[in-house]
Parts: sequence; C-alpha cells; structure tokens
Amino acid sequence: MKNLPIIIGCLLTVQLVQSQPVLSLQDVRTAIEVNHPALKMLDAEARSMDEAAKGSYSWMAPELGAGFYQTPYNPNKWKAMDGQPGMGMFMVSAQQMFPSKKKQDAAFAFMNAQSSIEKQKKDVVVNELLYTARKNYYDWVVLAKKLKVLDENVKLLQFMMQSAEIRYKNGLGKISGYYKAKAALSNLENMQLMLSNEIVMKRIAINTIMNRNTDEAFVVDTNYTWIDFNKKMFDSAALMQQLSVLKVIDRNIAVNNLESQAEKSSLAPEFGVRYDNMFGWAQQPVQFSLMGMVKLPMAKWSSKMNKAKMESLLWKNEALKNQQQMIINEAAGMASSSYTELELKKKQMALYEKQIIPALQRNYQVMQLGYEQNTEELFELFDAWEALNMTQMEYLDQLQKALQMQAELMKILEIK
Repeated sequence: MKNLPIIIGCLLTVQLVQSQPVLSLQDVRTAIEVNHPALKMLDAEARSMDEAAKGSYSWMAPELGAGFYQTPYNPNKWKAMDGQPGMGMFMVSAQQMFPSKKKQDAAFAFMNAQSSIEKQKKDVVVNELLYTARKNYYDWVVLAKKLKVLDENVKLLQFMMQSAEIRYKNGLGKISGYYKAKAALSNLENMQLMLSNEIVMKRIAINTIMNRNTDEAFVVDTNYTWIDFNKKMFDSAALMQQLSVLKVIDRNIAVNNLESQAEKSSLAPEFGVRYDNMFGWAQQPVQFSLMGMVKLPMAKWSSKMNKAKMESLLWKNEALKNQQQMIINEAAGMASSSYTELELKKKQMALYEKQIIPALQRNYQVMQLGYEQNTEELFELFDAWEALNMTQMEYLDQLQKALQMQAELMKILEIK
C-alpha cells in the first residue's frame, strides 16, 4: 500500500495528458498566420502606404493675395486733382497650378506599389516563425519519445531490483549488482525530470510564437513524416520561384523602376492660371489681369536632382540583382549540404532500427532468460540493459538531429 500515492499520481498525470488537446504542425502554422503581431504589423504598414498613395491625385493649394497695386508712397497723389484721376489701386489676386495627370499617375503607381513590399515580407516572416516553431515542435516530439523509452527502462530496472532482492533473501544471488541498478534508476528519474522540464520550455516557446498564453496546455503529435527532397529543388530557377526573400527583392526592383518613372514624369511641364482684380479709387476704373503660367522643370539647371535620382535607382537595382544571385548561391549551397547530411542521418537511423537496436534487444532478452534460469548474473543482465538503453537514446539523438536538418531544409526551400 506504500506505493499507492505514486500509482495515483501516475494515473492523474496520464489523465491530465490525455485531456490536453493535440496540436499538429498545421494547427501551429494556422495560429501563427492568424495571431502573430509581426504579421499584423506588416498588414498595418501596408494599409498605411495604400492610404498615403491616395494623396497622389491632390492638387497644389490655391494661392490668394490682397494689397495695394501701383500705389505711390505719397498719399497726396492718391486723390484726383485738376481733372486727373488719383494714382493707386487695391488688388485681389488668385493663382492655381494644374497638376499633370501623367505625373499623378506615375506618383500613384510608385506609392501604391510600396505596400506590395510589406505584403511580400509577410512570407519571409512566416517562414522564419515556422522554422522556430518547427524546431521546438520536433524537439518536443523526440523528448516525448525519450520519456517513453525511459518509462520502459524504469520498469525493467524495477524488475531487476525486485528479482535481486528476492534472490538475495533466498540466498540465490549476490547483492553487488543491486546497488548499480538502484543508482541507474535514480539517474533515469533525474533524466525524466530534466526532459519533462525541457518539454515545458518547448511548450512555452511554441505558445509564444502562436501569441497565446505561455501556460496554455497542449501536447504534440509524435507522428512525423519525412519530406521528399530532391536536388531539383536546389537549382537557381526553382529557388527563384520559391524563396520569398527573392520575391521581396523583385518587388523592390519593380518599385525602384516605378520611382524612376515618377522622377521622369516630374520633368513634364505644369500649367496654371493667375487672375488679378484691381479696385481703383479717385476716378480710377476697375481693372483685371488674367495670365496663363507654365512651370518648366526640364530645364538643365532645374532637372539635375531628378536625373541624379534616376541614375541612382539604376545602380540600386543593379545591386539588388547581385544580392539576389548571392542569396541563390548561398541557399543552394546550404540546401545541398543539409540534404547530404540528412540522407546520411537517415541511413544511420535505418541501421539502428533494423540491426543495432534489434540485436541489443535480443541480447537483453537472452540475458533476462538466463538470469531467470539462474545461468546469468545480475550485473551481466544490467550491462545488457545499459547497452540497450544507451543505444536507444543515441538513436533518438540521431532522430532529433535529422528532424532539425529537415526543419532547416524546409526553411531554406520555404516548404510550408
């Protein structure tokens, strides 16, 4: 009955785990795309730019003026004298420049296209967030499998210890291997605590990425699938179509071209009209002035800044194209390296699964049978168990590295 509290605690733990929802990687991805503030921030910035683009079709503000016109400083001359009208007038003027429709269209196209960069950046951010989530998710999967292996090995050690106690009491065996098994059991319990704590840390990390309460409980789906990578995914054409960071650069190049067009269109002439109305006094008649105006920004001395900006944008696009090629070369190299290492890990795991672990399991079973038949000693059975346990954990370490490499490849190739 002394083990009853432990049994009840285990049952409660199992029930708690079973009651927690299971989140798949697809569920995590959906939560990130819907809830993450970084994506909402990019949406807001894109909306801000779209709203700013609407101002491209505004006109220049009208200009109004009022004051004296051709009025002498000597007020005595303002009066009519000897049949001559007085000098001076009071003038009211208005002026309005008319915008070039071509210039407005070019400015709108440039400003409106800027938001497309922010929208394209969302894919880059999502890819980074998914990579972080996927790494933590895969680590959790392996941690759960390690805990399962540890649980099984705890039962095996408990069986050894119980058998050794019975044999020792009945004078059928030595006690020397008992304390070795007891120390190993404590080590396993310590590892269980460490792994459980790591799982809590992974849960916190994934909840944070999903923008949820860090204490919100869930469990992962321990089933995993291997992505069918192939070297055709690593060529330049495929990467150019797949990588969102390259698409962001494409959008930057397109926006720079539109900005260059806007600069060019700003060199077109602009027309306006000016109207003046003069109120005379002292027998002066009411007069007016109506003039058309034209602004000539294409003049050599006034177009230098626009032409310099256009030349600057050409070289900026040249730099962006070289940046694209650099990213393609780097991604292709990293993908090929990770793919080669991943294939090696898969082959190593296949040896563990098909040969190494089954052989050690059979060795342990033989030793256990011999121990039960009093033909083997406890320390020999313990050594067989220790070799099996270490190999199982080594296999899971290899699995964790392989899954991390898969996550890395999925990030490089942006497989979602």
